[in-house]
Amino acid sequence: MKTLSYLIARNCKLFFKDKGVFFSSLIAPLILLFLFVAFLGDVYRDSLAGVLQGAELPGSIVEGFAGGWLMSSLIAVCAVTIAFTANMIMVSDRITGAFSDLTIAPVSRSMLALAYYLSTAIVTFAVCFLALVAGYIYLAAVGWYLSASAVFLTILDTLLLVLFGTALSSIVCRFLKSQGGITAVSAIVSASYGFLCGAYMPIFSLAEGLRYVISFLPGTYGTVLLHSHFMGGAIEAMGAEGISAEYQEAIRDAFDCNFYLFDHAVTEWACFLVVAAAVAILAGVYVLLCARMRKRKN
Repeated sequence: MKTLSYLIARNCKLFFKDKGVFFSSLIAPLILLFLFVAFLGDVYRDSLAGVLQGAELPGSIVEGFAGGWLMSSLIAVCAVTIAFTANMIMVSDRITGAFSDLTIAPVSRSMLALAYYLSTAIVTFAVCFLALVAGYIYLAAVGWYLSASAVFLTILDTLLLVLFGTALSSIVCRFLKSQGGITAVSAIVSASYGFLCGAYMPIFSLAEGLRYVISFLPGTYGTVLLHSHFMGGAIEAMGAEGISAEYQEAIRDAFDCNFYLFDHAVTEWACFLVVAAAVAILAGVYVLLCARMRKRKN
């Protein structure tokens, strides 16, 4: 256990020591938040107005609802994309030969693999938590409708997606042996993942074929959880302003707070279990890859 904690501390220290990578990871969520607010906020407000069909709501509820969508989308994307950046330590160790040096020491490969996984998860969650704090401050300024339980659930959702992103990036990074490779993969993931998990545009508005494809991706269910917990309070507040339960349900459907698989509603617990199962499966694949590499070395 002491060796594992030392390896985790070593990997985290290497990440934070590289100021360029650290600050780019830290600034990226803030830049995305600014871009969402500046360019997409009006789109979501207009979409909400279209669903309400002329019904008037206080500005704080509208802003709190739009802000909840923005924050849930931001965290859903960053939890996975930042994990690829944080996993540069594993790739860098292969490039510099540090990995071979570590295997010479009396440290098992399974412990090295676990140390890379946990350190990546810790770094990614730390950056995402800072993004959460920035988002909470933004929501407090424009319209706060999060209960204490909703705040806890958003943090739990973030942790779950971080574990998913870490497991996914760990598998991909096992096959990368150059800095250019991890940079290219990070760029591809950053550009495409938001569309594939339903973070940038509501799944309800996509083409039917694309909706079916997205429905089978685990990250989608994590995004749905974040949407539900970030926007649920604002939607409930609409009820106090005279918006009927029917319209509230239509809003949940239109903005992915509700999710349907083959026209069957998927509960929040089911979404949570899907992402948790994906984490377990991907982590298992990562362990098998490490074990296979060990056999080859032997």
